[in-house]
Amino acid sequence: MIAIVDYGMGNIESVAMAFKKLGYDICVTDDIPTLELASHIVLPGVGAFPAAMEEIAKRGLREPLRKLAGTTPLLGICLGMQLLFSEGEEGGTPTKGLDILPGRVTKMATQEILPHMGWNTLKISPEYSTFAPLEGKHVYFVHSYSVSTDKKWIVATADYGMNVTAIVKKNHVYGMQFHPEKSGDVGRELLKLFLKEAVAV
Repeated sequence: MIAIVDYGMGNIESVAMAFKKLGYDICVTDDIPTLELASHIVLPGVGAFPAAMEEIAKRGLREPLRKLAGTTPLLGICLGMQLLFSEGEEGGTPTKGLDILPGRVTKMATQEILPHMGWNTLKISPEYSTFAPLEGKHVYFVHSYSVSTDKKWIVATADYGMNVTAIVKKNHVYGMQFHPEKSGDVGRELLKLFLKEAVAV
């Protein structure tokens, strides 16, 4: 069973449908015992970093998610990816994230129009050969903030007047800044890679 974390903010229906189309059983939940039973956990998200962390805290999910990240494959999507990191600056005051991955979320330092909305191509890091077939493929972004982290965790970037961190991976914790559920065949292949590689860990 794949558990999609329901903390009141997220593109849950489209994410759930993407996994259902791959043939997986889905549970949308904020119940900790249910999350503990999941084979994979997905953290979606649309909205603001501070509000999301407040909702996660209200539900008592911060520490359980941190703990589960050590034992269960976890994928953060869009805002959900940003929440995996140490800190976000959205709203003007630093907000502590889940701190599962090291790094900060800052407003994109680009001359391009924000939000970064639409299709963009992936540039795969040479160290991540499993993802190499997706080099130059298009995925769908909607965001104004970007993750800064150690390059060893960066699987792929996109160019938007700056290098945008597009995919991250540390052991069985993954993040995708774009929306794989809105990225057609490429998105489906990326979800399959997450499911396949994570199971093998």
